[in-house]
Amino acid sequence: MLGALALFLYGMNMMSAGIQKATGNRLRSLLGAMTSNPFKGILTGFGITAIIQSSSATTVFVVSFVSAGLLTLGQAIGVIMGANIGTTVTAWIISVFGFKFDIASLSIPLLFVGFILMQMKKDKHRHIGEFIIGFSLLFLGLSLIKSFVPDLKSTPEALAFIQNWNNFGFGSILLAVLFGTVLTLVLQSSSATMAITLIMLDQQWISFEMGAAMVLGENIGTTITANVAAAIGNTDARRAAIAHTVFNVFGVIWALFLFKPFLALDRAVVGLIGAFNPLLGLSMFHTLFNVINSLALVWFIPNIEQLVRKLIPSRADGKEAVEHLRYISAGPVDTPELGVQQALLETLHFATVSQREVDMIGEAVHDLETKDFEERRVRLVKYEEIADRIEKEIASFLTSLMENDTSQHTSMLAKALFRIISELESLGDSGECISRILFRFKESGDSLSPEKRDGIMQMLQVLGKAYDTMLCNLKMIDDEARHADMTRAVEDERAINRLRDRLRDEEFARIESGHGPYVSSTLYLDTIAELEGMGDYLINISQAVERVKTAA
Repeated sequence: MLGALALFLYGMNMMSAGIQKATGNRLRSLLGAMTSNPFKGILTGFGITAIIQSSSATTVFVVSFVSAGLLTLGQAIGVIMGANIGTTVTAWIISVFGFKFDIASLSIPLLFVGFILMQMKKDKHRHIGEFIIGFSLLFLGLSLIKSFVPDLKSTPEALAFIQNWNNFGFGSILLAVLFGTVLTLVLQSSSATMAITLIMLDQQWISFEMGAAMVLGENIGTTITANVAAAIGNTDARRAAIAHTVFNVFGVIWALFLFKPFLALDRAVVGLIGAFNPLLGLSMFHTLFNVINSLALVWFIPNIEQLVRKLIPSRADGKEAVEHLRYISAGPVDTPELGVQQALLETLHFATVSQREVDMIGEAVHDLETKDFEERRVRLVKYEEIADRIEKEIASFLTSLMENDTSQHTSMLAKALFRIISELESLGDSGECISRILFRFKESGDSLSPEKRDGIMQMLQVLGKAYDTMLCNLKMIDDEARHADMTRAVEDERAINRLRDRLRDEEFARIESGHGPYVSSTLYLDTIAELEGMGDYLINISQAVERVKTAA
C-alpha cells in the first residue's frame, strides 16, 4: 500500500512537472495578474494552483514575492485564497474519474501514448507526454492503493476499532481534524491526503462526517510548508505565511461551529446534481469550504493584515537583515518553471543596483579632493562585496533549480542568467578597482585636472546610456514578443570605444607636450580603461539575452 502511495505521489509530481514545462511561459505571464484587486488575485492563485496542482508551491512562491516587495501583504492574501480553491481541483478529478470509472485500465494505454509523445523532437510534445504519463501513474497508484487497502469488513474487530472513533461525539470530529492535519504534514501534499481520505470513505472505514473533518485538518496542514520556507525570509515573508495559517485556521473554526448546517448545505448542493454520492459530497465539501471562506474573508483582508502585523512586529531598529536576496529569500521552490522567474527578477534587481555604480564613481571623482572621498571610496568597495554575495546566492539558487528536470527554454534561460550575473559581478569588480586607482591618485598628492575630470565624466555619461540599453534588453529576456535591441547595444559599445580612443590620444598628446605629471596621466588612463571594460561587460549581457531570444 505504501508503494502504491509512492506511485501516486510520483505520478502527481510528474504530471505537475510536465504541465509546468508545457505552460511555463504562460504561467509566468499569469503572475502579472497579481494586482491590487483582491478578486483578480484570487483568480490568479486559483489558476496557477489548478495548473501545477500544488497550493503549497504557489504559496511559497507568493511568500518570496512578498519578501521581495513585488506583492503587498494584502495582495498576497488574495492570491493565497485563490490557491486554496485551486487545490480542490485534484479532489474533483480523483472523485469523478478514480472511483466511478476503471481509470486504471485506461492508464496502461495512456502510458504508451505518453511514451510515444516523449520520443518526439518538439519540446511541447515531450512535456505533454510527461504530463500524460504522470496522469496515468497517478490513477494507477490510486487503483493500487484501493486494491491493497486491507478489507476491514473481513476483520470485524479492526473495523469496530476504527469505527469506535465515531463514538466520541464532537471529540471524534476534532480527532479527525487532527489526523488530517498530521497526515498532510507527513505527506507534504494535501492532494495525497485528500485521495487517502476518499479511499477511506469509499471503503467505509470512516463516516462522511469524519471525512469532512479530515478535509478541514488538511487545510491546516497544507499551511506548514510556506511557514517553513518563510522562516529564513524577512518580516513580510513570515507575515504572508502566517496570514495563510490564520486564514485557514479561522475558516476551520467557523466550519466546526457550523459543522451540521454546513454538511446539510453540502448535501443539498450535491442533491441538485442527483442522488447524494459521499465521494462527490466530500469533494463538494472541500470546494464549498474554500470558496465560502474566501468570499467571506476577502472583505477582511485589511483586518487580517493588521492581525499578522501584530503577531509578527517589525524589528525594533526598523532594519531588515541584508543577508538574503529580495526575490528568492524564501528559498528554492520545487516548481522550476516558476522558480526561474524569481531568479530572473533577482537578476534584474541586481542589474538595477549595478547601475548605481556609475553615480558612485562620479561622486568619488567629484569629491576626490574633499573629506567626503573616503566615504565614496568605501561605498564602492562595499558594493563590490555586495555584488560578490548576490552573484553567489543567485548562482546557488539556479544550481538547485537546475537539479530538477526543466523545459529547454527554462534551461537556456537559467544558463543565460549564470552568464549575466557573472558579468554583473565583474562590473562590481571594476568599480572597486577604480576606487583603488582614485585612492592612489589622492595619495600621490596630485590634483585632478579639469581635462581629466571632464574626460572621466564623459565616459560615465556614455556608460550610463549603455547601462540603460542593457537594462531594456534584459527586461525582454522572457518576453516572446520582443527581441533585444542589439543595434543600439553595439552602437553604445562603439561609442564607448571611440571616446576611450579619443581621450587616450588627447592624454598622450599632453604627456608628449610635458603637461602634467606622468603618474597622474597613468592613473587617469587606467581609469578610462576600466570604464571601457565595463562597457564590454554590458554588451556581453545584451548578447546573452539575444542568444536566448534567438533560440526561443
